[in-house]
Amino acid sequence: MANEVTLLDFWPSPFGMRVRIALAEKGIQYEYKDEDLRNKSPLLLQMNPIHKKIPVLIHNGKPICESLIAVQYVDEVWNTKSPLLPSDPYHRAQARFWADFVDKKIHDVGRRLWATKGEEQEAAKKEFVEYLKLLEEQLGDKPYFGGDNLGYVDVALVPFFSWFEAYETFGNFKIEAECPKFIAWAKRCMQKESVSKSLPDQHKVYEFVLQRRKRLGIE
Repeated sequence: MANEVTLLDFWPSPFGMRVRIALAEKGIQYEYKDEDLRNKSPLLLQMNPIHKKIPVLIHNGKPICESLIAVQYVDEVWNTKSPLLPSDPYHRAQARFWADFVDKKIHDVGRRLWATKGEEQEAAKKEFVEYLKLLEEQLGDKPYFGGDNLGYVDVALVPFFSWFEAYETFGNFKIEAECPKFIAWAKRCMQKESVSKSLPDQHKVYEFVLQRRKRLGIE
């Protein structure tokens, strides 16, 4: 059976970037379809009728929704190259724990950094740095969360790096001053073609966020 792969995505989405990186790591060719989330395509509504959200990975006509599930699917289906999840059950469980942490903490607090002001934003800055320091501890002396190679947690986390200019500009702080080890890790990830070609330019994301702030009446 031919491997027909399509990704329904939206270019600044860190969740979509995860699937892009996973596919690139595996060397999978796919069709990319950028969605207008204010005018969702019939294909997106058909393939993800429950949440009606991107990203949706479509493999031979079958949809896989939710980014972390899609990354696991890619890792399992194309398992002969660049494994992302550890083979050891305990280490695999830990990787899933930290990827879930990224979903529940980094995304939420990151949004508060650019979408709020005043005390709420100051609280978000404090939380964000605390979370990054926790992740620095988890990284330890390893080059990647996956060890010597890019792994599942790296793929889950590094897309948010493309949002850092927006976080820093609107939050009025410098992440590298607080978490230099984290920035060093992110730059190491960006040296990998699978990552650098999957993430949009930080300034392009900043411009997108600026427009979002204007629409929300924050500016």
